[in-house]
Amino acid sequence: MIRERIEKLREKMREAGVSVYVIPSSDFHGSEYVGEHFRAREYLSGFTGSAGTLIVTLLEAGLWTDGRYFLQAERQLLGSGICLYRMGEDGTEKMEDFIKERLTDEGMLGFDGRVMGAYQAEELVKRAKEKKRNVLMTRDLVGEIWEERPEIVNEKVWILKACYAGEDTGSKIKRVRERMKEEGADACVLASLCDIAWLLNVRGGDIPCVPVVMSYLCIKMDSCRWYVRKEVISEGVRAYVKGYGVEVQEYEKIYQDLEEMEKGERVWMDKRNVNYRLLSSLKEGVCVIDKPNPTEFMKAVKNPTEIQNLKEAHRKEGIAFTKFMYWVKNRAKKEKITELSAAAYLKDRRAEQGHYMGDSFASICAYGAHGAVVHYEATKKSDVQVKEGAFFLVDTGGHYLEGTTDTTRTLVLGEVNKEQKKMYTAVLRGNLHLAYAKFLSGCTGYSLDVLCREPLWQMGMDYKHGTGHGVGYYLSVHEGPNAFRWKMPEHESAAVLEAGMVTTDEPGVYIEGEYGIRMEQELLCVKGEKNEYGQFLEFEILTLTPIDLDGVLIEEMTKTERGWLNQYHQRVYRELSPYLEEKERAWLKEYTREI
Repeated sequence: MIRERIEKLREKMREAGVSVYVIPSSDFHGSEYVGEHFRAREYLSGFTGSAGTLIVTLLEAGLWTDGRYFLQAERQLLGSGICLYRMGEDGTEKMEDFIKERLTDEGMLGFDGRVMGAYQAEELVKRAKEKKRNVLMTRDLVGEIWEERPEIVNEKVWILKACYAGEDTGSKIKRVRERMKEEGADACVLASLCDIAWLLNVRGGDIPCVPVVMSYLCIKMDSCRWYVRKEVISEGVRAYVKGYGVEVQEYEKIYQDLEEMEKGERVWMDKRNVNYRLLSSLKEGVCVIDKPNPTEFMKAVKNPTEIQNLKEAHRKEGIAFTKFMYWVKNRAKKEKITELSAAAYLKDRRAEQGHYMGDSFASICAYGAHGAVVHYEATKKSDVQVKEGAFFLVDTGGHYLEGTTDTTRTLVLGEVNKEQKKMYTAVLRGNLHLAYAKFLSGCTGYSLDVLCREPLWQMGMDYKHGTGHGVGYYLSVHEGPNAFRWKMPEHESAAVLEAGMVTTDEPGVYIEGEYGIRMEQELLCVKGEKNEYGQFLEFEILTLTPIDLDGVLIEEMTKTERGWLNQYHQRVYRELSPYLEEKERAWLKEYTREI
């Protein structure tokens, strides 16, 4: 089926005079997760991961993805004729070089300019010009062959109340305009859906697990236009934004308005977060200020209301997850539990908590060897029984009106061997080293990442993903600019950690064909002492979920590390025990005991 679809695409390419066609993973807004309508790369390749780019020529096809998805992509591409290119690995050909090498003397480079990020597209266009080839960016060739393509959803937009947002829309727009004035910008164009939702204090349902609405925003000093589909806007929402001087416009009109901007105008447009068609709509002579969206940093630093609410959200998540752990640990040897039924049980426990709004991403419930696939997602075909004698990796999160959560625990079911426990303990030690770090103001996540990896690096091991990512406030579970990484991605700059930022701490070990281990906490950056050396910062752990002591080799931990774990577990028991049933409370007391 995949081979047939690719051949149909090639027929369209020949018809259009295209020799190389590029299909990214995103929608019109560069979203990490996308609605079904935009899963063109998945439709054409069979690969279901959230990150990857498919390139099709008239003779071959390749998929580029990162270390999180190597195992998954390898499995899903079998028999497709698509070659896997492992990004970040030595000897892997870069996409840009692949394209340049395969552009023929007769064919053009093709892609849909609405789904190609401006940065990536500019680099590809550069390669095409070096070969003196034209670029076709106005046709969605995949859409032309995609029969029964799902429609774009039309979920109604709703307003997030001030008691959750903590700051009104007018105040946020004012702050953006102050930043525009500092940069000398006449206009600021936002295409990132989370930035727009945060700024306007609205939420929607256009993307699974991400409560946003497909739209654009153009802010000037004397006007603010919100380009959004009329099907999703009620009169109440229209009146609400109008009260803050926001004018509602048709979704597609953004392109026309950009074309009408005058020569000499200065437009703030973050090329990482706009599509290429938006950028190319600007006429020659319009100056682009290519800097991170002013809203990016603003929404990353949570306000006091958001912080207080987030603590409540994590209390609710802790209750639900602890009930889940108790159930799995006690029932796996007595009844049939599968990966899918376990995910359903956890979701039910969340639903018992007030203001639960749905999962923040598709739950990763990975038993045994499935845990080695970093972003494994159980299906009816892959679903297996969860039983004793192996690890059960559970990476999951929920949306509450009080905020977004992201928690990973690896449960030890029955007995596992000493080598597995040694790996488990190394992951735990790395997690604790980062969670209890103290550091001077001015540090970035790149400065601290080594704290988490060091126990594994000492063993000659590593994990092929970032150590942590920012988390939105009832928005995307993945949010920038803050992150923990040891290697700087292209077109990225290291964000300084500030009090109020929330970042995950999630080291792991993945042994292909055997098991996976990952532990994740959400860390709130807070101010520590200030002295002659400067302002110190530290972390407050938001996550309230026990760490399975059955996997810990106490002799592998220092006295300080054991003290950290004991301190954390005392807090977990203190804050969660009043909300548990008697048997659950007794179990939690045992699993938060001092070691």
